[in-house]
Amino acid sequence: MSSQSPSSDYGGSDYHIPVLPQQTLEAFRTGRNGLIVDATAGGGGHSELLLKAGYQVIALDRDLDALQETSKRLAKYGEAYRNIHSNFSDIDEALASQGIEKVDGILADFGVSSHQLDEAERGFSFMRNGPLDMRMNQTQTMTAQDVVEEYSESELKRIFREYGEEKFASKIARCIVQDRGEKSFATTLELADFILKIIGKREKIHPATRVFQALRVEVNDELGEIKTLMRKSLDLLNPGGRMALISFHSLEDRLVKRFIAQHAAETIDRPEWPEPRPNPDYCLKAITRKPLMADAEECERNVRARTAKLRVAERI
Repeated sequence: MSSQSPSSDYGGSDYHIPVLPQQTLEAFRTGRNGLIVDATAGGGGHSELLLKAGYQVIALDRDLDALQETSKRLAKYGEAYRNIHSNFSDIDEALASQGIEKVDGILADFGVSSHQLDEAERGFSFMRNGPLDMRMNQTQTMTAQDVVEEYSESELKRIFREYGEEKFASKIARCIVQDRGEKSFATTLELADFILKIIGKREKIHPATRVFQALRVEVNDELGEIKTLMRKSLDLLNPGGRMALISFHSLEDRLVKRFIAQHAAETIDRPEWPEPRPNPDYCLKAITRKPLMADAEECERNVRARTAKLRVAERI
């Protein structure tokens, strides 16, 4: 019997199991075994898959814990692997620091890593009690506690509704503002229990799920980061190079889908125009018409793969 864990067969570790491993490899099988940027290093699972396949990899991550783990794990690949502490929105500056102008592929997995969720002191999950933190980059100052205790009622309502798609956004925001002068929101369980008390158990998921998602998106400017990464990727990819983007909720996937559609249409049309016109943004070929998703076997092996969606586009 093999001594390997199931995760190790797919580039994973106890730190983090990469989602959609085979689909990710297929995304970059273009006959060019060049340089790939893993814009979200995490535990290094995707990076290792690419290294094993013969690519060179530069990995970025704003999480120092992730980079330390990945550096140790992938040191055996020598000069084929490099990593940089950087937000992926600063991908152009990170590559310029290495003297690199163009790459053959850019991969980004927008999910929170298993390690981040499992470490109580990171404050991402209401399943474990810890400080209400949620910072992916531990060097930044604003935390989820700052958002909860300092944002106005209207601001809280907006982020709960827009980033969490929470239908009780108004009620939750109002109750937080009313009670935060006397009640502490310093820990994950304090906030989660407060939300449970306000709206009760109405669905299979915990009632705090969408609020926690919204806070994480706000603290880390996740949607802004994704938009910037995609825009900058257009200038960094060689012709024939590909971007492979993995989303985990509808907000992310809509951004990716619309971005690819905007840049993959040769022409654009409007009702007031007599005929379609050339699209000035046309520079991509959509490789996946529909997002690639995990099969039943992977979902059983890795529960966090159930909502993962991979979209791939090629620079023309």
